[in-house]
Amino acid sequence: MIAFLSTLVPVPDSVAARIGAQMPIAVLQAEVDAECAAREVLRFRPLTSPEDRQDREDALARLARANKRLAAWNPLLIVTPKGGAR
Repeated sequence: MIAFLSTLVPVPDSVAARIGAQMPIAVLQAEVDAECAAREVLRFRPLTSPEDRQDREDALARLARANKRLAAWNPLLIVTPKGGAR
């Protein structure tokens, strides 16, 4: 039973819309920003060019700002660069 609970289940759009309607717009925007920044962090390798390192640091900073807002609403919404929520 525990394995079933840890499996990701797709959420229908209508259910996601109802869940989103209960959250402030700022939190929804932070969730989108965090997901985008987490994907961008994975695109850059830390030991390549100075420009890539700077872009990675900028993405990490955006992820940290978005996670700060998400954690204030619900700590379980924090997004990691590994992908997905923790």
